[in-house]
Amino acid sequence: MSIQTWTTIFVGLSFALYIGIAIATRVRSTKGFYVAGQGIPAVYNGMATAADWMSAASFISMAGLISFMGYTGAMYLMGWTGGYVLLALLLAPYLRKFGKYTVPDFVGDRYYSNAARLVAVFCAIFVSFTYVAGQMRGVGVVFSRFLEVDIDVGVVIGMVIVFFYATLGGMKGITWTQVAQYCVLIVAFLIPAVAISSDLTGNPIPQLGFGSTISEGPNAGKTLLVLIDELHRELGFPEYTGAFVGGKKSMIDVFAITLALMVGTAGLPHVIIRFYTVKNVRAARWSALWALLFIGTLYTSAPAVAAFARANLIQDISQTSYEAAPDWFKNWEKSGLLAWTDKNGDGKIDYRPGKAFEGKPSFVASEDGAMARGARGERLLDNTLTSGPNELYVDRDIMVLANPEIANLPAWVIALVAAGALAAALSTAAGLLLVISSAVAHDLGKKMLRPEMTEKEELRWARIASTAAVFVAGYLGINPPGFVAQVVAFAFGLAASSFFPVIVLGIFWKRATKEAGIAGMLAGIGFTAAYIIYFKFVNPAANTAENWLWGISPEGIGSIGMVINFAVMGLVTRWTAAPPAEVQANIEAIRSPKVERLA
Repeated sequence: MSIQTWTTIFVGLSFALYIGIAIATRVRSTKGFYVAGQGIPAVYNGMATAADWMSAASFISMAGLISFMGYTGAMYLMGWTGGYVLLALLLAPYLRKFGKYTVPDFVGDRYYSNAARLVAVFCAIFVSFTYVAGQMRGVGVVFSRFLEVDIDVGVVIGMVIVFFYATLGGMKGITWTQVAQYCVLIVAFLIPAVAISSDLTGNPIPQLGFGSTISEGPNAGKTLLVLIDELHRELGFPEYTGAFVGGKKSMIDVFAITLALMVGTAGLPHVIIRFYTVKNVRAARWSALWALLFIGTLYTSAPAVAAFARANLIQDISQTSYEAAPDWFKNWEKSGLLAWTDKNGDGKIDYRPGKAFEGKPSFVASEDGAMARGARGERLLDNTLTSGPNELYVDRDIMVLANPEIANLPAWVIALVAAGALAAALSTAAGLLLVISSAVAHDLGKKMLRPEMTEKEELRWARIASTAAVFVAGYLGINPPGFVAQVVAFAFGLAASSFFPVIVLGIFWKRATKEAGIAGMLAGIGFTAAYIIYFKFVNPAANTAENWLWGISPEGIGSIGMVINFAVMGLVTRWTAAPPAEVQANIEAIRSPKVERLA
């Protein structure tokens, strides 16, 4: 059977499973909608947390970025993994003891202010919509290639599926759906990783194959990473294993991005809320341990997958004529996520550093509506060519998805990877949409606008908010501000600059005041958002290291926003009245090992 047929089967079966779970676990109470009735066993909550955590950025884009960036791309791996450890040890148990459903609920009660709650609602919605844009784009990327539909149509299909099980089942439905999605995505990631590692190096364990020697062919006996370094030098790229060398990110920027990803993780509302779905604090700690184990299974494989993809990509296409290019190249060309233009007229694909043309591929259509072809059969581009020697455009988000095709694995494996990518994107999208709906219905509606609202009315508000959020998420998926992992990095920066300081000081500094919390969140997220918007939207031409503040890119600026938040909170606290005695007593209580949960 063809790849498209296998993909239709796998995706159809997985979607049927997700919808079936949503129907079986549909909820009729706000507690079930927001926190799954707080009855999820720790091991299953760990699987759901891992699926919620490992988004399209982890499954699709992280290995793709490492594949192109080499050593410095590992900052995504270190930041996200370290951040989860920070969250599990430093924040999750205390938030669970506090006993609130949402992060804005914690902020509102801890800082004894509806104004603080309102600012937290705004931050939660802003962060979540930024994050969900990356997930919906990931869905579109998968559909555009494997079902051969337009990327925008793929986003719409994803919207429909997420809408169904997120609005019907709430957190209970999402949790059990995410358990199934974790099983799909981890199997889909590991099967091709094991197959390619075994084929390239003779070692079936990707984590070991990553540092092994090539087992056969003209490069037999060479270490995989040494081979990639040699290929890079021949083509003019910086060494794959080189750290902070010319053509790569600076040390300060790598540090800033890693820090922003790490503390941003600890401030992400959709991850924090997962620790409310278990019975008690002990179960929250165990679910954190299980989640780290499940996450590590994929994360330790990602650098190996990146290296395999890089070696295969360069050897497959560099200095190859278009006519002799492999089938996978032409298949991905149809999706618009890969393109070649013959600048020097030699008929060969010249892959070098730099951009091949301005912007993303814009293909010329022939008079009959089909794609216009050049003399060698290549798709003709409508883009302005750059002066550099590079002739190839490769979207970084395709590397994990294209890897099985590049390695000539069976069609069913390729289709399984597509189903896994969709599982990763949709699981996180659903969690983010629930954060948005709970922020609107519970924190804004129930806590502020209409305290007399009944549980039935609140549930209706939550579902209406979730519906509206799905449409906004679809729009952002169709018009994303960057690659999946880049967009997600922006979300982490916004979370780092807004939530992390206010939660940490709220737990460990009982003197922190409501004025400080409000001022800190506004200052942190305001600075970070303004910096990102300026360089990504207002003046993208200035988005270079020479123009960045202290050489820190928009992906890493959240670390500075976090420092600003901490500083503002410290200063304002010193000049404002102390919190009420009851609030301070509650903060002391949640840090006590004798307290399981506040009354």
